[in-house]
Amino acid sequence: MADKKYKFPQNSEGMFYVDDQCIACDACVVEAPHFFSMNDEEGHAFVMKQPSNEAEVKNCFEALEACPVEAIGSNGTEDK
Repeated sequence: MADKKYKFPQNSEGMFYVDDQCIACDACVVEAPHFFSMNDEEGHAFVMKQPSNEAEVKNCFEALEACPVEAIGSNGTEDK
């Protein structure tokens, strides 16, 4: 389970984040390319943009479910 204490600083501030458990598998980027991106230099994903409506939140939850190591969290903040 992702832990916001260990989230990467590149994450956009808000509900979703990627923490240091990320193995750079690209699953989140494939599932939700408008919200997740890879930091190729450091070898991990991050949230580049937070969702702003219900459909976008659903897409981010699909990415969260696709993560094989549970490196995506949804308890970053209550704000989106």
